[in-house]
Amino acid sequence: MNKENFIGRKSSSSQTIKEATEILAGKQKKNRLARLMPFLGPAFIASVAYVDPGNFATNIQGGAHFGYLLIWVIMVSNLMAMLLQTLSAKLGIATGMNLAEHCRSNFPQPVVIGMWILMEVVAMATDLAEFLGGALGFHLLLGVSLSGGAILTAIATLLILALERYGFRPLEVVISSMVAVIALCYLIETFIDRPDWGKILYHTVVPQFSGPESVLLASGILGATVMPHAIFLHSALTQGRIVVRDRRRLRSLYHFEITDVVIAMGIASFVNAAMLIMAAATFHATGFSQIASIEEAYRTLEPLLGKAAVWAFSISLLVSGLSSSTVGTSAGQIIMQGFLRRRIAVWIRRLVTMVPALVVIWLGLDPTRTLVISQVVLSFGLPFAIIPLVMFTHRKDIMGELVNKRITTVIASLIAVVVIALNIYLLYDTLFMR
Repeated sequence: MNKENFIGRKSSSSQTIKEATEILAGKQKKNRLARLMPFLGPAFIASVAYVDPGNFATNIQGGAHFGYLLIWVIMVSNLMAMLLQTLSAKLGIATGMNLAEHCRSNFPQPVVIGMWILMEVVAMATDLAEFLGGALGFHLLLGVSLSGGAILTAIATLLILALERYGFRPLEVVISSMVAVIALCYLIETFIDRPDWGKILYHTVVPQFSGPESVLLASGILGATVMPHAIFLHSALTQGRIVVRDRRRLRSLYHFEITDVVIAMGIASFVNAAMLIMAAATFHATGFSQIASIEEAYRTLEPLLGKAAVWAFSISLLVSGLSSSTVGTSAGQIIMQGFLRRRIAVWIRRLVTMVPALVVIWLGLDPTRTLVISQVVLSFGLPFAIIPLVMFTHRKDIMGELVNKRITTVIASLIAVVVIALNIYLLYDTLFMR
């Protein structure tokens, strides 16, 4: 197993590895679901980045301002993310190295240092959004101050991260369960708010905009969906989880990972769509189209939908903040370890990344506005994750049997162009037009 593996891994989940190895060798004749279970997990951890508090902010604004108009953006964004996360997972499976390690091995040192610095800034922006989301979730659910919520978020994150010492499986199970809780909360929200399914279906398949503001919000939704740290993270989650060398078994492992990505990202897509649907059916349809913050959404939900909707919303936000904060901290460790062959204790990184969120809270800044700004910062890092990913997975000398097909590289390159162009537009509008 590669020594530079998922951070904190001191032991493997041997039973999962044993079952997976036997299945790949054709020694276990279980039913399809039982055969799939040992391979599920990495994509669920990565998918947390796609249902983090930044998504709450952009999806609520999109639904409140424009109703169901932009639901197609969520669907397209998640299809793009599926391909990018699949390529990242494939890089780890095929090479036993993660994306940051490949950057270190293939780029000049000044470029590597520059990329590391940029990705650390991105990781901090990511962690700021996720940490604020957790603090806000505790604040709304328990009535504690934002500062108290921040402390509770830090403690909860460290406790979840402590599971890594028992191998990869316990953390995968806990994070997957948290994703399931978020999905369940929004399933409840969807039943309560009684959306217009005809309009949902129409706007899912018919792309439309309504002026420059809708284009800007679409860019924000995309920027909150495709996350650079998740791309780096996924390759590390698969690089040594299950190691095979045989050509047939390697391809079989890759196909199982595709299924993992489709299921996990499918759930993330549902959650994002449900966020926007809730805002559209509740706020836009009742004349509250100017709802622009998570707190406003929370205060407005109870008189419109009742306490059940408020509880579901608060719990989903809290679980989203805790799970994404945990994953964000691990991604930051992987980025440092991959680029520099250095690591620091998880609790030190957790304490350091608390500081920006605490400053925001102590200064009394608007948490939702800060979440949106953090998504803009993430836009700077996207090209430096997507472009190297497409470059490396296109090279047969790196990927071997799992090298991209030409059509895959073409589609991934087009996605890179679209993502980068929209984020440039978002940055330009944010920095110079407002």
